[in-house]
Amino acid sequence: MKNLGNQREPPPSRRAFLRYSAAALASPWLLRGLPVQAASGPGKVAPSPPTTPWLDELPPLRRLLPLNLDDFDPAPTLDANNHGGRGPEAGRNRHQRYEAITAQFGISYYEMHARQGLWQFHSEYPPQPIWGYCTRDARRGLIEPPSIPGPLFIARYGKPAMCRIYNDLPATASDGIGTPEISTHLHNLHSPSESDGFPGDYYSAGKSGPTLGGPGSFKDHFYPNLYAGYGQYPPLGDPREALGTLWYHDHCLDFTAPNTYKGLFGLYLLYDDLDSGDESTGLRLPSGDYDYPLTFIDRRFDASGRLVFDQFNPEGTLGDKVVVNGKIEPYLRVKARKYRFRLLDAGPPRFYSFVIADAGGRQLLPFDLIANDGNLLPKPLRQQTSVSIATAERADIVVDFKGFEGRELYLFNRLRQTSTRLPDDLEIPGTPVLKFIVGASAPDFSQVPDTLRELPPISAAELKRAKVRRWVFARKGGMWTINDQLVDVTQPRAIIPQGSGEIWELVNPGGGWQHPIHIHFEEGQILEKRLGNKVVPIPPRQQGRKDVYLLEENTTLRLFMRFRDFDGKYVMHCHNMIHEDHAMMLRWDIQKV
Repeated sequence: MKNLGNQREPPPSRRAFLRYSAAALASPWLLRGLPVQAASGPGKVAPSPPTTPWLDELPPLRRLLPLNLDDFDPAPTLDANNHGGRGPEAGRNRHQRYEAITAQFGISYYEMHARQGLWQFHSEYPPQPIWGYCTRDARRGLIEPPSIPGPLFIARYGKPAMCRIYNDLPATASDGIGTPEISTHLHNLHSPSESDGFPGDYYSAGKSGPTLGGPGSFKDHFYPNLYAGYGQYPPLGDPREALGTLWYHDHCLDFTAPNTYKGLFGLYLLYDDLDSGDESTGLRLPSGDYDYPLTFIDRRFDASGRLVFDQFNPEGTLGDKVVVNGKIEPYLRVKARKYRFRLLDAGPPRFYSFVIADAGGRQLLPFDLIANDGNLLPKPLRQQTSVSIATAERADIVVDFKGFEGRELYLFNRLRQTSTRLPDDLEIPGTPVLKFIVGASAPDFSQVPDTLRELPPISAAELKRAKVRRWVFARKGGMWTINDQLVDVTQPRAIIPQGSGEIWELVNPGGGWQHPIHIHFEEGQILEKRLGNKVVPIPPRQQGRKDVYLLEENTTLRLFMRFRDFDGKYVMHCHNMIHEDHAMMLRWDIQKV
């Protein structure tokens, strides 16, 4: 696909500087004219002020509201309105396969705004400025204030969507955290490149990234909401490739961690006839009010209760407060029946291992693990008592509160972590981060069947003809690298023929860190896991389809992926956002044949 136009910000010079001098760490922020926040080493950050637990109830999640076509001015177009910087839309590429898909399935319209607003993380902390996503209510003629997480996007397979995302952020970050350009990535929808939120496609009204054709106040994102392989399996694609729990977040080059840290993320739930969102059809999983996302972020606050983050240090800032759906140590009222909780680690660097227990943390409540990284497993993992997630990983669990009427239970994090590089060890009972207050029983027509979603098969012939690529995630010159190189979003490191399948080897040679590796666009299946030179069993939870692959120390993962339906530029990166922002990312392209 072509690069568009000339009205763009020159490619950041940061990467060249970094090869020669650590003193250049601040160069991109200085070049963009952003206020510089004083750097501080990980050991120099003061602890957050203490908070009284269980004062704040979790607020309800806002829904993204659909709009009518006549609510948009200007109307969405196949090509960007301003190729070469001549209009209000940022200079994206032409929407791929849009006409054919919408002619068959139609399309719905949505609008989000990235804005600054006030948010209170805890009733003992002051309201403070955040950056977050919000929705426009055309019926009331207003834009809702931003929230953490952003508005909940509910979608269905076979129902394509156009989402216009405005950048209404202020021209500068007054607290020195983040940059006011955005590129929104919907992780990990099977979407065309121009709507993927590529890091170099960042935009604002006055600036655009090196891979975008020009600045603009908004960018239209086309989300087909079709299964991968829909060219081979008409009309919707291969239902074995379905995703369910997705999330969106800012992916601006060099600033994913601070921009997400300030609140630019949210949930996107995708249903089909099997995972129906209805307790009377399909799998009949817990649905409606009993299908509840829980997002976890680690944050650190200064003595006045305001966010702090060191975006210049390659070690970043480790938060010491776990924030659940935007609140510190909140409580959630539940009925005495089954719930589906969709757990998301939204980063930036903290890992979690969760249990549900009594106040002492020792009487554990078992649950069924049904999905990993947004993908239903072939069969539920029954009677689990703990679930671990790394940054950007998701896990769907079904918890039955029946028999606990009038009780209080707690979600504990048992994974201790003192560095942004990796977790330390398990501690018992751990730290309670959420209280469940169990009320009266409620009608429950849900179930967790013994079979969930079949895996797409991988043939021996596919494996035999698959190209093998090896990617080593390590550290060089104080920066995070892939195959000893820093990121350059203007140059692909791999060009993959559309329609092919490949085996990728992801390698972490050690050194005292772990890397949750995210590959955009396509799900993969792990073929083999090695610790050192020894092949070890793949954990049951990781035997499904994945889009985040946790590379522990001295580990190699071999995985198989197919590259279908669209062409263009995508990325692979460590989803420890601090590592990503400090160069552990590469571009790869799908090339039409």
